[in-house]
Amino acid sequence: MKKRALLLLAPAMLLGVCTVARAEVKAESFSLSPYIGGYTFIGKDHLETKPVYGLRAGYNFTKQLGVEAVFDYVNTEGKKNTGIGTGVDVYNYHLDALFHFMPESQFVPYLAAGFGGQSRKYPGGVGTDYSTFNYGLGAKYFLQDALALRADVRHLMPVSDGERLHNLEYTVGMDFIFGGVKAAPVAVAAPAPAPVVVPPPPALPTDQLTVTPASVTKGDVVTLTWASSNATSCAIEPGIGPVPVSGSMTVTPAQSADYTLVCVGPGGAAKSLAKVDVVAPPPPAPAPAPVVAPVPPPPVVIPAPEPAKLCKPAVINIKFDTNKSNIKPQYHDELKAVGAFLKEFPQAKGTIEGHTDNVGDKATNMKLSQRRAESVRDYLVKNFDVAPDRIKAVGYGPTKPVASNKTAAGKQQNRRIESNFSCE
Repeated sequence: MKKRALLLLAPAMLLGVCTVARAEVKAESFSLSPYIGGYTFIGKDHLETKPVYGLRAGYNFTKQLGVEAVFDYVNTEGKKNTGIGTGVDVYNYHLDALFHFMPESQFVPYLAAGFGGQSRKYPGGVGTDYSTFNYGLGAKYFLQDALALRADVRHLMPVSDGERLHNLEYTVGMDFIFGGVKAAPVAVAAPAPAPVVVPPPPALPTDQLTVTPASVTKGDVVTLTWASSNATSCAIEPGIGPVPVSGSMTVTPAQSADYTLVCVGPGGAAKSLAKVDVVAPPPPAPAPAPVVAPVPPPPVVIPAPEPAKLCKPAVINIKFDTNKSNIKPQYHDELKAVGAFLKEFPQAKGTIEGHTDNVGDKATNMKLSQRRAESVRDYLVKNFDVAPDRIKAVGYGPTKPVASNKTAAGKQQNRRIESNFSCE
């Protein structure tokens, strides 16, 4: 049910994220509201809680007051040991009045109450009709002008021949809105004229130049770094020329030099100096005697041992029909694989576990599960020449279910054989 609700709501959520619009309840508007949720039968109904699917069609007389026609459907079944059975169809149809709080906001809570009927169709063609009063509350969250998320909780009270029942319905859905009286646009005042700003006189430029390191050996590089403000162009001399108004670069001075940075802007010019000293390199050191490394002996290669043959556990899983212990032909290939495993690994041993559903009394099911386990054990011993003392057969009856016994599919899963063979 959750997956279906997400599929219903996902496109509207994307529209709401991507669209910005005025969101509110509009007078004289129509709405169409599909929904999905849960339906609980309280008390003496003895029916299971199931999903509910429905549709609402509404009209808003004003922003606060509206009406809706509602129809929904529930397919349920009787609770365990009630004798009602499966396939109970429940139809609800009613006309409701809605009162919206804060109708001009994006989040609109509301109260609802109405009257209608409920029809139930039981297995075998038996039907019952009720007069139904309902009341509840909910909320709408507008994603855009004509689209809103909606959540709703209702208490329904079916009545027939003096008998009153109680049901609870909780749903989520979408409101698709059509028509309605649109709000008048809000007048926007014309912007005031911008004040006239007299620009200040241009500022005097400033600059700074550094050289790193300040002393180097001839042939080494130095880094010139400079910055300026209020300047439009800069140049470094000697030998460099125009440069950006800020930055850095490396140079290799041939001799000591005084570098000069001059930056020019609308307010004038600025000048900075940086000095670098260049010294002669020292005489080269004598070359060291070559070192001859001893030749290592060849490595000893030890052949890797051949991998040992592993014994992997063999697991089987066989299903049975109700009150049956015979093995279906569809499982012969699986048992053939287990027989081959036991032949390949004669040290392997294991236990066959028999299981049942909860149909019938426990003592009968314990015996049935033992027969199922022994049926599989005898099949392996007879068809694959397996020593009987290598396989145990144990019946657990209905004590270890792997699925719910409330459904036919769950009972089928519980009528099974499980086994695990391993090597000691």
